Amino acid sequence: MNPQGERWTTDQVLALAPDEASRKAGGKLAAPGPWSETGADEGAVWGQCKGSGKKPYQTVVDIKGPAFKCSCPSRKFPCKHALGLLLLWAGGGGEVTAGEPSAWAGEWLAGRRERAERQAGAPSGAAAPPRAPADPEAAKRRAERRMQRIGAGATELEQRLEDLLQSGLASAESGAGSWDETAARMVDAQAPGLASRVRELSSVVASGPDWPARLLEECALLHLLDQGFLGIERLPGPLAATVRSRVGLTTEAADLLTGPDAATVRDRWLVLAQQDSDDGKLLTRRIFLRGERTGRMALHLSFGGSPGRPLDLALPPGLVLDADLAYYPGARPLRATLGERHAPAAPGPVPPGGGIDAALAAYGDALRDDPWLDSWPVVLTDVTPIPSHDGKGWQLADADGESALPLDPRGLGRTSLWQLAAISGGAPVTVFGECGHRGFLPLTVWDPAPVSL
Repeated sequence: MNPQGERWTTDQVLALAPDEASRKAGGKLAAPGPWSETGADEGAVWGQCKGSGKKPYQTVVDIKGPAFKCSCPSRKFPCKHALGLLLLWAGGGGEVTAGEPSAWAGEWLAGRRERAERQAGAPSGAAAPPRAPADPEAAKRRAERRMQRIGAGATELEQRLEDLLQSGLASAESGAGSWDETAARMVDAQAPGLASRVRELSSVVASGPDWPARLLEECALLHLLDQGFLGIERLPGPLAATVRSRVGLTTEAADLLTGPDAATVRDRWLVLAQQDSDDGKLLTRRIFLRGERTGRMALHLSFGGSPGRPLDLALPPGLVLDADLAYYPGARPLRATLGERHAPAAPGPVPPGGGIDAALAAYGDALRDDPWLDSWPVVLTDVTPIPSHDGKGWQLADADGESALPLDPRGLGRTSLWQLAAISGGAPVTVFGECGHRGFLPLTVWDPAPVSL
């Protein structure tokens, strides 16, 4: 067995970077000059990086997580030192040698193992059982009160939509402040999902020549969600679960893994993409996976970004993970939480996929079950990026040239667009992304190794 574990590729390391600036800064540290006391074993890489101060930064990466620890003050996860260390290790030039962890690195790694064992509660690595509430009846009463608050919020929102339609959509242009007030009222009603959709309505107003039509469509979807919640007891179980999640009611991950209705899916999950977004207050990480045996798509969400709440889970595209996943309930389950891992992550194959017609059919099937769905993850094979016929955008064309899918102009930056075109070079490629009503948003392209866009 390789004493340093399975080395990652440079692209897999760079896929972990939270932004382009971190990629560039990490690349500058991917040389032996600033590093000392570097080493690696089957599960970790460590080293000390010389910084601006007298004391070097101590950096260690648990590659089985992966998880990161650095003594630098950066809020980014992973920081540039962790990226530089991983790039140096991935280069395989002999600068990072096999050995035993330094004392400071070993202490952190041992602490991670101890916490994992405590959480598991058993050597098998099963997730810890959820804590029982101190007073089940009190918890039930709190849940009932929240349902009542959300119901009141949905009723108030219905009245707001009715007033808008009676006064005419044109009146929305002069009522920007009222949208903010309505969103705040939904927050007070403990319905963050409704508040988010109200904010989306305000962003549609006067946003282009066809904004009244788009506003009407969004109002109709919001009305459908309101009515779904107000009549939730009459809905089928999976659809009711979807409505609950859309208004902002969540399920605890621990309940999914160990609760009375727990059901996990074991598979070899190929990591298709990792995407970070930052709204200034919260960092959100989305990791898309696809089951090798089941063919099921999954989305793992994590939140954090503050020094006290780092984003611990990071999985670069191209890895395959033998693990259990538990899906959140819904009419078309996609979001999942990670359970027991049965083996360390290892490089995986290029994912199988389909053509554009199959992608549109997959999105249509998902939309039938969840009408509030913006997009659905798909893998496209043998597609070529080409300019649109009107010259105003780009699209992906099937190999036979009979079908084409426009690229989402709002989600793909100019740099990523030209990166996709350069990787293709006019030849068909395999691309993973999200197919939705705005078009296709590419996230990863294989060349043949995965490259994040």
